Amino acid sequence: MVDITHKSTTLRTATAQAVVKVSKSETIEAIKNDTVPKGHVFAMSKAAGLLGVKRTPDILPDCHPLPIEFTGVEYDINGLEITVLFTVKTIYKTGVEVEAMHGASVVALNMYDMLKPIDKGIEIHAIKLLEKKGGKSDFRDRFRKDLKAAVVVCSDTISAGHKEDKAGKAIIEKLESCDVKISEYVIIPDEIEDIQAKAKQYEAEGIDMVIYTGGTGLSGRDVTPEALIPLLDRRIPGIEEAIRNYGQDRTPFSMLSRSVAGTIKDTLILALPGSTNGAKESMDAIFPAVLHSFRILKGARHD
Repeated sequence: MVDITHKSTTLRTATAQAVVKVSKSETIEAIKNDTVPKGHVFAMSKAAGLLGVKRTPDILPDCHPLPIEFTGVEYDINGLEITVLFTVKTIYKTGVEVEAMHGASVVALNMYDMLKPIDKGIEIHAIKLLEKKGGKSDFRDRFRKDLKAAVVVCSDTISAGHKEDKAGKAIIEKLESCDVKISEYVIIPDEIEDIQAKAKQYEAEGIDMVIYTGGTGLSGRDVTPEALIPLLDRRIPGIEEAIRNYGQDRTPFSMLSRSVAGTIKDTLILALPGSTNGAKESMDAIFPAVLHSFRILKGARHD
């Protein structure tokens, strides 16, 4: 199964269809008048679909088990065709497209089974996904493509050449996957003056975001928050909360991080943990959604 542990939980919806075509108008009348020998076709087929959608991962080996938090079944009769619309919702890390298509298929198959004694010419076709929402593709085109970032690694050890930087490179990899251009990547010691100088420099140069990694812990040399907070015009607590909440689901030590988020004029400042996993998970927690801040900073209205 695909690893989805890095993904964030969001509301996911999907609607799929299946079309059941009967061969004679008498079949449609029997459905409407509830005279089909096997029972009420729409009600029983809906029940079958509700049972079927919950069993999707039992049948399709690559599907993740996930909570089905809403299922809706609608029918539309048009001549000899009955269109089944099957909607599924969940709040989870992955989408429900396959679940919706499976549910629509089961509804259609149950209708076939119930109607075959009175109609030998039934066909099932046009099983397809109509709509899905909630995945990263829904938001990809809402973000600016001209953003520039600077990545600053704060570490006495790395700046002295005693250790290789991996956290900064993980941040760069995530930024590039979000179409953000890297203007500068630099390693500096844990000195308040150096940290502040970089923030002021990049803001003056019009860099859209400055991402620091390192110096957010509790040791005596961890001074990145103390350096940056006095410079910030506004803190953004939601970003900080999202980072720690995401991390706490993966390690109990995330609560010890003092990650910082805020703005200096129109420049977004982020201070993330210095460990490779901490930096990577922090980026996974807030990107690409955090890029929406640049539309807000430019005065764009919320959708």
